[in-house]
Amino acid sequence: MTCGSSKQVELISGTVATPIGPLVVIEDEADALFMVEFADCEHRMERWLQHRLASGRYRLRTGTISSSARETFAAYFDGTVDILSSLPVRFDGTSFQNEMWTALREVLPGETLAYGVFAERLGRPNAARAVGHANGSNPLSIVVPCHRLVGANGALTNYGGGLQRKRWLLDHEARHANQ
Repeated sequence: MTCGSSKQVELISGTVATPIGPLVVIEDEADALFMVEFADCEHRMERWLQHRLASGRYRLRTGTISSSARETFAAYFDGTVDILSSLPVRFDGTSFQNEMWTALREVLPGETLAYGVFAERLGRPNAARAVGHANGSNPLSIVVPCHRLVGANGALTNYGGGLQRKRWLLDHEARHANQ
């Protein structure tokens, strides 16, 4: 959508079953992912969508998400852990968030990075807290692999879907990476 355009972007919401709970997947009319979140994390979805829908730029309806998205998520959970990077995304964050989320998609499955190390990779060595904040605001759970960022000592830190899911995702990716 270009600046000044008054056309609303239609968003389609559907659900994908996973071994760790259903995912709500929201795509735009070009099948780019706009939001992916675990269904039991309604508060995170509502907070993210409330601002975007209130802006009038988007209209949300329930429907069927693309077969490509459904098949890609199924392949990921079946062990093809590098496949999510092939999904198109539509970012709607600040310029820093969009930059951070784009770079986060380049962290390979099976790899974990401390927030500070990731900030250095971004060329912003003093931005570990900003990275943490942007990571916590990530609207594309799993697709933008925020679960791959950990504390400085390697400890699991906050994850919107819960630490049990973060551990499961990291273990799943470690088992299947480089296969």
